[in-house]
Amino acid sequence: MDQPTGQPRISHIELDETSILKRNADIEQERRVAIFDLIEENSFKPLRAWDAGHQGPYRLRMAVDDGRLSLELSDEGGQLLETFILALGRLRRPIRDYFAICESYYQAVRRVSAEEIETIDMARRATHNEAAGLLIERLEGKVETDFATARRLFTLVCVLHLRS
Repeated sequence: MDQPTGQPRISHIELDETSILKRNADIEQERRVAIFDLIEENSFKPLRAWDAGHQGPYRLRMAVDDGRLSLELSDEGGQLLETFILALGRLRRPIRDYFAICESYYQAVRRVSAEEIETIDMARRATHNEAAGLLIERLEGKVETDFATARRLFTLVCVLHLRS
């Protein structure tokens, strides 16, 4: 049987700006880097759309509403293919921890030694990795993705959770 010739990847990503109420320069930089890195290299295969013949690349719009993550998936022409709604209950603690560690990291970069920054960064990476694993679990049966893509998506989920 011939393998599909599509590209199981995200080619464009948009965040629902109405979900984001505040963003400082550090967070804005995280958002820009996550989107750039995600577009450059990702693996994102929505199983239903793929099986229905929509084999990418995909446009993805992310929003958070009422404690749920909405992932609107469209084809390259903008036709909506499907929307995934994921409860974020299991990610609340990693999101909260990630914000706290990032805040410590941003402050440390300006004031402490490289050794102390490295310790904080290790904690940040560990929390980020744990959350990426949880996100992969939440997408199971809906989307096949790799760890690096899940990490970048988690960063964007965090950006969407910023509230004033």
